[in-house]
Amino acid sequence: MSIMHQGLMNIRYSKSDSFITIDSLRGSLEDQENFIVFSLIERARYPYNYPAYDPSYLGLKNYSLVEAFVRDTEAIEANFGRYQNPEELPFFPDYKAFPLVPPFKFSQILYPPASSINVSRTIWDMYFNKLLPLIAIEGDDGNYQQAAASDLICLQALSKRIHYGRFVAEVKFRNTPSDYLSAIHAKDSETLTRLVTSKTVEETVTERVKKKAEVFGQNVTLREASKDGNETTKYKVDPSVVSNLYGEWVIPLTKQVEVNYLLHRLD
Repeated sequence: MSIMHQGLMNIRYSKSDSFITIDSLRGSLEDQENFIVFSLIERARYPYNYPAYDPSYLGLKNYSLVEAFVRDTEAIEANFGRYQNPEELPFFPDYKAFPLVPPFKFSQILYPPASSINVSRTIWDMYFNKLLPLIAIEGDDGNYQQAAASDLICLQALSKRIHYGRFVAEVKFRNTPSDYLSAIHAKDSETLTRLVTSKTVEETVTERVKKKAEVFGQNVTLREASKDGNETTKYKVDPSVVSNLYGEWVIPLTKQVEVNYLLHRLD
């Protein structure tokens, strides 16, 4: 069982959602950091592989190999129940599902009118236009399917992490609804953003993921360190890239999800 799924078991299999707290959600989010860092390291094994992102490569009208791979994979996973789980959101929900497994009764934590909040398109654009060029070296090794599979794992991990903002917003609202009611009624996004923001927590998260990228991504060697101590540590993914990913994208998008969720919490 993966680290990420271990972190989410309490939510998935609970008989009651009354025990869910901000601390338990933050624990799940911290576990997900490990999976995200490892996923980025795995993608960095392959060069950029430009043909995989060129729609003309497969001769399809508008799809690159990567988009075709994601679409087909999501359709298959939908058949096996992946998107029954409210934690999971597809990037391309226009698939035709033919469920092969009986429905599972997941805990109803989210407020239904607000549960559809979705920033998948922004995540998609951020990943391919901003993040991927920073973690994949130039080059083409022909491993297009492997690179696409790694891309999808990164995308799904980031999507789960960011859309967890829906659960965080729900728990925050349940804990102290009076803090949010007036801003929700006034559709005051600025005040809601201020209410869901904790600079201390954000700084802790960005520093922690940077440290994890340093620890998980070192190239281990048995050679003795140079006597002058000037040998530069090489990382599979630049830790500052991971830290900036969280500071510039993951945390702001999570807060955007939280605010949009709260705006619909009284619908």
